[in-house]
Amino acid sequence: MKVFVTVVEAGSFAAASERLQLSCAMVSKHIAHLEKHLSTRLLNRTTRRLSLTETGAIYFARSQQLLKDIGEAEAEATQLTSIPRGSLRVTVPLTFGILHIAPLLADYIALYPEVKLDFSLDDRTVDLVDAGYDLAIRVGAMAETGLIARKFATDRLVACGSPDYFRRHGTPHLPEELAQHLCLTYAYADTGDEWRFTDPGGEHVVRVKGNVRANNGELLKIAALGGAGIILAPRFMVGADLRTGRLHAVLSDYETRELGIYAVYPSRKYLSAKVRSFIDFLIKRFGPNPDWREWRRMDTTARE
Repeated sequence: MKVFVTVVEAGSFAAASERLQLSCAMVSKHIAHLEKHLSTRLLNRTTRRLSLTETGAIYFARSQQLLKDIGEAEAEATQLTSIPRGSLRVTVPLTFGILHIAPLLADYIALYPEVKLDFSLDDRTVDLVDAGYDLAIRVGAMAETGLIARKFATDRLVACGSPDYFRRHGTPHLPEELAQHLCLTYAYADTGDEWRFTDPGGEHVVRVKGNVRANNGELLKIAALGGAGIILAPRFMVGADLRTGRLHAVLSDYETRELGIYAVYPSRKYLSAKVRSFIDFLIKRFGPNPDWREWRRMDTTARE
C-alpha cells in the first residue's frame, strides 16, 4: 500500500524508487503483487506517464488516509513513550498512600501536568495485568511474580502501644512476653500471627493473640492509640505517634526484618514515560533516608 501511494504521489516508478530507496524492479514487483492480491488493475502505464484507473483512484484515496492515520497513531504512541501523558493507574496500600503518597501528588502534577493520576487504595495484592494497573506500590518481601520491582525506600517494623495500655498491663521486655499481652494482628501479614525479632542470640518467634484483627493497618493503629493492645507496624505508619509520645516503642534492643518499599510494574520493555516519570519521582523524593528513619529512636522504651 505504501509503495502504491508513493508511486502515485511521485508520478513515476523511478521517482518512487528514489523516495523509498528501492530498485525500480522492486517497486514494479510490489505494484504487481498488490494488483494480483486485489484482482484488479490500479494503474495504467505508458512509456511517458502513469494514470489511475477508476478503481485505483478509489483505492489511492482510501490508502492515503489509512497511511496518514497509521502515521498519526505511531507518532502518538512514540510521544506516550517519550513524554509523560495520559492516565496513570496506580494501586497503593491505604495507609502508605494517605500518609506518604498523597502529600507528594501536587508536586508531581506540577511537573507533569499532562498525566492524569488514578489511584486505588487497597492493602491487598492485586493482579496488575488483570486489573489494568500501570503501577503498584508494595511494602514487604517481593514474591517471584514475573513483575519488575524497583525499590525506592526501606523500613522496619516496630512493636508499640499506648502509654495507657502499658500502665494497665505492664511492659514486655522480652519477645516471649508478648504471648501474655493483647496484640493487634494484621490479616495480610506474610508471617501470620507470628511476630519475629532477632538479637545476637538468634531469632525469637512469638505467636501472638488478641481481641482485634484487621486487614488494614490504620485501623489497628487507631485501636493501639486507644489502648486496645500492642501493634507491630512499620515506622512509616507509627513514626509520628512515637515522636509525639502517643505511642511508646518496646523491645527496641531487638531487630525486626527490613521491609522493602517497591514500585512494581508489568514489564521493563518499552516502559511508558508516565510510569517511568512516577518511579523516578518516588526515588528522588524518598531517597535513601526517608523521614520515618528519624523517628525510630524518638521513643525507645515504653513507660510502665
